[in-house]
Amino acid sequence: MTRVKVCGVTSLDDARLAVDAGAWAIGMIFHPESPRACDPATAEVIGSELKRRAEVAGVFVNAPLDEVAMLADRCSLTILQLHGDEGPAYCREAARRTGCKVMKAQQVKDAGAVRELESFREVDLHLLDTHAEGLRGGTGQTFDWELARHHRSGIPIVVSGGISPENVGEAIAAVRPFAVDSASGTEAAPGKKDPQRVEALLRAVREADAAAAAPSVA
Repeated sequence: MTRVKVCGVTSLDDARLAVDAGAWAIGMIFHPESPRACDPATAEVIGSELKRRAEVAGVFVNAPLDEVAMLADRCSLTILQLHGDEGPAYCREAARRTGCKVMKAQQVKDAGAVRELESFREVDLHLLDTHAEGLRGGTGQTFDWELARHHRSGIPIVVSGGISPENVGEAIAAVRPFAVDSASGTEAAPGKKDPQRVEALLRAVREADAAAAAPSVA
């Protein structure tokens, strides 16, 4: 079963919507430059209510460890999604200080970028995202999913970058990831979810999984 993470959540209503639809995880962005940045007070309410029903991910970009630890505790985070230049030592210390799983993101420009994740052997998840100059995610654009075949690690893959109800089946067929991650593809506007698109994404994932499991006809 391919899991679904709905990212860019900024309100309790949208968080509930995603979890009720069947999302495995919700993501709240703590990067001030993002148009989907979540207010910590709102994130605290979301995490407190939903931490027993779904994974609660906090998205960070080169944040000080003290800030990460504070927000992880305050907002009941269970996953730290690291989108900056954080190295393996930073990831280890973040996990030690918070008790959270760590998802290390990599912007996929080429095969070499995918192979760079091999140095992150102690994290829990590898996230493959679209490379775009000056942006740390949230591009709304896909990358060449065939590049995922250069991922040699046994660490589970999460595919991000322009994932939508329209293309998620292709992404699953190409990569067979542990999970897919959608922000812009499930929005009515940046930071505001579209209920129909959230439900359509979950439905498309279920259909793609069913198609992959069906026996082939010779």
